[in-house]
Amino acid sequence: MLHRRAGRAPIANINVTPLVDVMLVLLIIFMVTSPMLSQGVDVELPETASTPIKQAKEPLTVTINQAGQVHIEDHVVAVDQLGAKVEAIFRARESRKREVLLRADRKVPYGVVARVMASLQEAGVDHLGMVTRPVEAE
Repeated sequence: MLHRRAGRAPIANINVTPLVDVMLVLLIIFMVTSPMLSQGVDVELPETASTPIKQAKEPLTVTINQAGQVHIEDHVVAVDQLGAKVEAIFRARESRKREVLLRADRKVPYGVVARVMASLQEAGVDHLGMVTRPVEAE
């Protein structure tokens, strides 16, 4: 027959200290690296008074910088190749909704923006959104 010693019951607690340490380290790593992942092309957006629109989970972003260069996300593309590149991107995506957000610097001539919009329309873009900044109250 087994006898237990007085005062020595088995301990059935889980030690969560190592788990908390690992989670804190991961949190710090994600906090440091996340701002680096969302860098893009710097443009000075025009200001408008409008309400935000609902958008797809991951809309494609096309940017026109002050020099007139066209970027798909972070990659420079010639305007005459833009339609083919956008079509290829949407063919590779599973989503049926073809949504593009267009960011253009306020100093870019309207003709360049119109050419880009025409290329996107020829590529079969369903929804084209223009990205602006809200007007700041003085």
